[in-house]
Amino acid sequence: MYARVKLCGEREIIKQLCSRSFSINSCHFDTNKPKPFKDIPGPKSLPVIGTLYKYLPYIGEYSFTVLHTNGILRLKRYGPLVREEILGQPIIYVYRPEDIAEIFKAETGLHPERRSHLALLKYRKDRNNVYNTGGLLPTNGIEWWRLRREFQKVLSKPSSVIDYLQDTDAVVQEFVQLCSREKPNDFLHLFSRLFLELTCLVAFDVKMESLSEKEKHPHSRSSRLIDAAFITNSVTLKLDNSLMLWRFFETPLYKKLCKAQNYMEEVALQMVIQRNQNALIHRKQSLLEEYLKNEALDIKDIVGMACDMLLAGVETSTYTTSFILYHLARNIDVQEKLRSEAMALLLDPTSPITAETLRNATYTKAVIKETFRLNPISVGIGRILQTDVILSGYHIPKGTVAVTQNQIISRLPEYFNEPDSFIPERWLRNNDRINKLGEKPIDPYIVLPFGHGPRSCIARRFAEQNMQVVLLRICRNLRFTWCGGSLNTVSLLINKPDAPIKLKFEKLYE
Repeated sequence: MYARVKLCGEREIIKQLCSRSFSINSCHFDTNKPKPFKDIPGPKSLPVIGTLYKYLPYIGEYSFTVLHTNGILRLKRYGPLVREEILGQPIIYVYRPEDIAEIFKAETGLHPERRSHLALLKYRKDRNNVYNTGGLLPTNGIEWWRLRREFQKVLSKPSSVIDYLQDTDAVVQEFVQLCSREKPNDFLHLFSRLFLELTCLVAFDVKMESLSEKEKHPHSRSSRLIDAAFITNSVTLKLDNSLMLWRFFETPLYKKLCKAQNYMEEVALQMVIQRNQNALIHRKQSLLEEYLKNEALDIKDIVGMACDMLLAGVETSTYTTSFILYHLARNIDVQEKLRSEAMALLLDPTSPITAETLRNATYTKAVIKETFRLNPISVGIGRILQTDVILSGYHIPKGTVAVTQNQIISRLPEYFNEPDSFIPERWLRNNDRINKLGEKPIDPYIVLPFGHGPRSCIARRFAEQNMQVVLLRICRNLRFTWCGGSLNTVSLLINKPDAPIKLKFEKLYE
């Protein structure tokens, strides 16, 4: 059954879907007479378990590890709005950009809510000696907004982000030297170390030395932190969509989560409490110091935020950078264009990267955007609807979980010419593809890698700055080729490459 579906089969499904005359935007709906929720097409639901049987290994046609393939199958079979129920929770999958826009418009003036990280929420609530709340990831309502409001005062300021640019550049230059020397079978692990180091600069104002030989030991602090983040992210989706017996006793999967989180919070507590010891980076005013001075936050809030940044920041940037370099390595013409920009902005290989450098790195940003289109961080965005809405002519009641299907629609020819091709130029203003080849205007609700609205990624500016610096440094100093096969994604809450990152780096200069 589904377990035997190969990547080539998935691509064939996409081709068949795209070749149909059916258009997910061609229908017109009478919103004055919306159809009932129960009439939305979708897989058959059984008593108690709902559609969970369709995700069972070997006999089910869906899988929690390939959410994008599930989405393709649903769109082909049921159309642009699909309903299912898992363990009593009604869920809709949304494919039309117009409907996605309606979901976000409906939460205007409210605190956006989502159903995610439920086991993590329980873990933190059970440890009120360490945490005040479940943190930014699982918390909803006014308590979420209290945290978000206070933390974004610092994280959303451009000046705060730029303050870390010099340190970021120094770490990336060390990383580039490693890329030119080392020849691992999978560069993913080295990328994880890079982004752990950069995340800890922000979360703790501390140098972890993650790229050092000592820290590459499997039992080192950085190795254990990387493992803890991976374990937490890899079990979260399964825990959220299981029978949730972990609410009553510690299941084996929940124990794995607890063990990983125990180590993560141990490091976070140590770093926050000992922030003034000799490993610290001294600044006029660090993020950590600003948080600790904020009377609306206490140390429990700050520890929770530090853990959230480790959990959300390391793997997302690692996987995205892996996909960026994969596409650049397979599209040498694009790589050379990016290298030309890097050389124009950095006249010397060791020239410092400044805020002005990044402002002018237009092609670099286009490369990142195109990667987010082809390989987004997740299949889409989840929301718990707080009001009734009308989507595709159907009445959707309050309390329904809506999951947008951006990963699927971003590859449909209805929205992008040559949708499976890596073409950063489509993101450039006044480019020849729009002027001469009739490239379609990009709907703002199709590609949403950092989410949308008040609940969008709080560290977006840092993530973008880090990836821009990495790309400029690598392309300015190294040439690289791809040595593996086609790369796809596996869903571990966030999208992870499904094969090793096999790259070959060569120095441009000796």
